[in-house]
This record gives sequence, structure tokens and C-alpha cells, in this order.
Amino acid sequence: MGTYRIDLAYLGTGFHGYAVQPNVRTVQGDLEAALTRVIGPVETDVAGRTDKGVHASGQVVSFSTEASVDCVRLQRSLNSQLAPEIAIINLELAADDFHARFSATGRRYIYRILNRTAPDPFLAATSWHFPTPLDLEAMNEGCASLVGIHDFIALCRFHPGRSTERELRIVSWTNDGPMKHLEVEASSFCHQMVRSIVAISVDVGRGKLRPSDVARILEGQDRNLGSGAAPAYGLTLVEVSY
Repeated sequence: MGTYRIDLAYLGTGFHGYAVQPNVRTVQGDLEAALTRVIGPVETDVAGRTDKGVHASGQVVSFSTEASVDCVRLQRSLNSQLAPEIAIINLELAADDFHARFSATGRRYIYRILNRTAPDPFLAATSWHFPTPLDLEAMNEGCASLVGIHDFIALCRFHPGRSTERELRIVSWTNDGPMKHLEVEASSFCHQMVRSIVAISVDVGRGKLRPSDVARILEGQDRNLGSGAAPAYGLTLVEVSY
């Protein structure tokens, strides 16, 4: 029995998220089908179960199998089956106790907003076009209150029985020409947390909320006080730390 690590990237546009669901196309479904054709049935574990439309450039998957695996040949075969929407960046033998989800110590996401009047058709699949000018300084001032350990129930889609307490290590907006990037890092995130942070940041950036309102909404622990969730297609999982 061997345990293997896959580093992969995918464009989430054509998928109903990462995790297998009945009667719809998912990244996990395509990946496991391709693996099965080469080495037989396997069950995979993933570092981050991305939602419908969310992308990844640094996703990590693990699986165990008793089959004999040539990593180079398997990687080549998977890429020939899964391209162009899914790319296997690396495939290697891992420690027996490696688990893509439970061994991870951090996850980093980037959210992209094209902040100019005209849209860009070449960026439409991976960024949110928002034509109203945004105040980046105010957005960072508001987000500063999110760093550290908090109950993020006001900025998550709540699921009964699941904790919404998280520790955010990095929350930072930067400019790259007309593109605004949010970088966020934590050990883990609750459902729709990053997209909710984006949405409330945008309301601060356009003047609908004050920077101080972010802390007030967080402390209020009421999802209805927030700004909803930004579109999924602007979000990319870029790195998983171990």
C-alpha cells in the first residue's frame, strides 16, 4: 500500500465544485474517474473543497492504493485525460500518514477584482468586474479587525454542528494596475468565508460601509448584518501549507 500526493490546478468554471455530487460534473469526479482508468478504483482526499466556480492553482489531493504506480507515467496519463481544465502539476509518493486535508497547516486564497469601467473578456472567468472605484486604504483598514482568532459566523454560511471560529493570519488588499487582489491565509476557512470578506470589503471600498463597521458586524455575529458573498469565479486557492 502506497500513499501519493497530487498537486493540481483547475479552472472551476465548468464544475459544480470540487467534491463529488450526483448527476453533475465535479473536479473530484473527473479526477477519480481518470485515476480508476489507470490504476483501478481509488478514493481521494483533498485539502480544500472548493465551491462551484472557484478555481485552484495550488490544490493538493492524496490517495492510497495497492497498485504499482509509476508517478511519471501516471501524471502524464492523467494530464492527457484531464486537460485543459485540470492540470496535474506534480505527483509523488508521500509518507504513509500523509493526508491532504488533515496534514495541512494553512491554506491561502487570492480573490481578484477588475476595478475599472470596462470589463475584460480574457479575465472574466477568473475575476469579478466591479466598475465603481474602490478605496483600497479603507478596505485594508476595515479588514485589519479580522486578523486573529474570531467567531466568523457573521461572515460564513452557517452549518449546524460546525464551529465558525477561525484564526486569520493574513488579510490584505493590494493593487496591480486596475486589478485589486485580496490575499487571505488561515489554517482553514468556513463555508463562503473568503467571499463574504470580499463582499464586505467592497461595501467599505465604495463607501456603503465605514471601515469600523467591519468589526461591528463581526462582533454582532449575525449573518444578516453582512454583505452576502462575492461571486465565486473571482476566487482561487493558490497554496496549501504542510
